[in-house]
Amino acid sequence: MAELWQQSAGELARLIRDGAVSSREVVDAHLERIEAVNDRVNAVVEVRPEEVRADADRADAARGEGRELGALHGVPITVKINIDVTGYATSEGCASLADFMATADAPTVERMRGAGAIVLARTNMPDFGLRVNTESSLFGATHNPWRRGLTAGGSSGGEAAALATGMSPLGLGNDLGGSLRNPAFACGIASIKPSRGRVPEGNPSALVESGLHSQLMAVEGVLARHVADVRLGLRTVMGSHRSDPQAVDAPLEARPLARRVALVPAPAGGETHPDIQEGVRAAGRALESAGYFVEEVEPPQLVEAYFAWIELVWTNLRMVRPLLDPFMGEDGQRYLELSDVGLGEPSEATLFQMHMTRYRLARAWRRFMEDYPLIVGPTWTQPPFAHGFDILDAASALKVAEAFRFVLPANVFGLPAACVPTGVAHGLPTGAQVIGLPFREDLCLEAAEAVERALGTITPIDPRV
Repeated sequence: MAELWQQSAGELARLIRDGAVSSREVVDAHLERIEAVNDRVNAVVEVRPEEVRADADRADAARGEGRELGALHGVPITVKINIDVTGYATSEGCASLADFMATADAPTVERMRGAGAIVLARTNMPDFGLRVNTESSLFGATHNPWRRGLTAGGSSGGEAAALATGMSPLGLGNDLGGSLRNPAFACGIASIKPSRGRVPEGNPSALVESGLHSQLMAVEGVLARHVADVRLGLRTVMGSHRSDPQAVDAPLEARPLARRVALVPAPAGGETHPDIQEGVRAAGRALESAGYFVEEVEPPQLVEAYFAWIELVWTNLRMVRPLLDPFMGEDGQRYLELSDVGLGEPSEATLFQMHMTRYRLARAWRRFMEDYPLIVGPTWTQPPFAHGFDILDAASALKVAEAFRFVLPANVFGLPAACVPTGVAHGLPTGAQVIGLPFREDLCLEAAEAVERALGTITPIDPRV
């Protein structure tokens, strides 16, 4: 049998439930793995071994007493540091918020615990999640497990690096502009960005309400090495909740749709590296072999969709920057300054037009997806970049924005999108993003699993130089 830290979350849950191993053994294996490799990637930023072992002992006692066990009973998970966990700081990666303690769990953590999962550790992120590169003013940089010195993606980069190196089997993150998908691609793992409203949000520690752009586009989600674990995690955390007025109860499976895929190896709006294109085409070939009809065709008005996201985010950022700047580190502020697209001050007219445009584009995509219920393309259009590249100058910041452009439509239209690795090229992961119709995460995950069956998983790995 493989080492416990190499096992999937679902397999660990089965082993614990069957009595083949104890939760304490599983937790100890992951604590030892953190001790062995975390110094080389800096993904895990807080772990309390004695508390975690005590939780595992309680899980083992519950099983021994014959209590009903949840789907993740005794399985350790990791949690990004902008998600409330009782008794831990919700620091958002900011040195200024190092002592901002949570007194209650976020909905996703609450549901994971309800399924029997054990919070093992907290993972790194950039200040306020406002970079796609995980460099924190509080905890420093998280390194890509495949090549030290490169970004692990962001903003859930610590989570992805922890999963890719076997420090955790399952993790929680969130996504406003690819933050569940960017690091999944960069580190070679799987993830799901759910539809807006599928998974509840709402940190109890929050001092202000979510801005309009977050209400429309931000989601909570899960990351793992295996698509089946992503599905298991999504089932665990989804559904309506008192903390989120937009979250709804909706079944994960719905009526079958045509297995038609729009394949987009090189999306409009910039360049796409040949290795990335080949990774997407490999996914397309895997889907064809699994019985999907795959056609290279691009969704409508892609560049307009990118700019719709930019308008929404930057309009909100201009209004909240005075609140963020006193708490954000210098590098985070520099990234915002370099990537500012100069939209000017928002007015009633610009706000009105912005939302009219978003709605018009969403309608065009919905019509396109009547013919192609799945859109498969890259996550990033370039390989992971070196630490600090995004804040060198305005040109480098623009190149980074260009690289993650294809993640933005799923946010601006509230669509689900799964990530799955497709292999390794020149020592770095390649992958594909599977975008689906609203609340059809099942279709995204089915397609991602077909790719995984054909091409395999590529993690966990030992961190590489």
